Formats: sequence, structure tokens, C-alpha cells
Amino acid sequence: MMSMEFLLATGIGFVTACGIYLMLRGRSFPVVLGLSLFGYAVNVFIFVMGRLWSNAQPILVGEGPVADPLPQALVLTAIVIGFATTGFVIELALRNRHESGSDHVDGHEPGRAPGRSPAAPTVRHGERNL
Repeated sequence: MMSMEFLLATGIGFVTACGIYLMLRGRSFPVVLGLSLFGYAVNVFIFVMGRLWSNAQPILVGEGPVADPLPQALVLTAIVIGFATTGFVIELALRNRHESGSDHVDGHEPGRAPGRSPAAPTVRHGERNL
């Protein structure tokens, strides 16, 4: 019989592995998805570290167990920061796609010479590109 700790650890490990796999891809969109998945795994990990308390007061009142609100506050803050960071990374990926003409993270397609985008005009010797 599996315990809840084992299931959570396996789930967090699987999401982390998927995130790392996607971050190692050559295209921008899988990298953004991998960063998001990795952020979700970290958020769940932080949330799980706060433990699940049953019949615990959220505020210290008298005797008895008290739930720790710090992990929930950290995860809530991390969700907001992660959403803003994801939006920024998507904007950087779109700008890179526009500037280089490629969706690859290093800026060029395999099999094509580096530094040449398909939309870049060729300039002959002695001509000026205005």
C-alpha cells in the first residue's frame, strides 16, 4: 500500500523531470512550458513542506495544534511572481523570434548558417541597406 508522502514525492519528481526535459529542448515554447512546470513543482513542494493539519486553528487561540500559514503565503507569492515572469519570458521569446526569424533558443535552425535569418535581405558588396 502506497502512502500519501510517496505519491506526492513521485508526482513532484515526475513534474520536475518533465519540466527539466522541456527546458532542454531547442525551441522557445517548450522551454517556457518547462520553466512553468518546474515552477509548479517547486510551488507544490513548498506547499507540502507546510504539512496538512486537520482540526488545527489557523490563528493561535489557546491550546492545541496550529496550522502554519507561512507555506501558503510563500506559494501565493510565488504564483504571482511566476505568472509575471512567464509573461516576461514569453515576450522575450516572441521578440527573439521576430529578430532572428527562428524559434530556436540559440537563434538559428539546424543545417542553416548561423547569423542568417530567412527574412534577412542579402546585401551585395558596395551596396547599402537602408
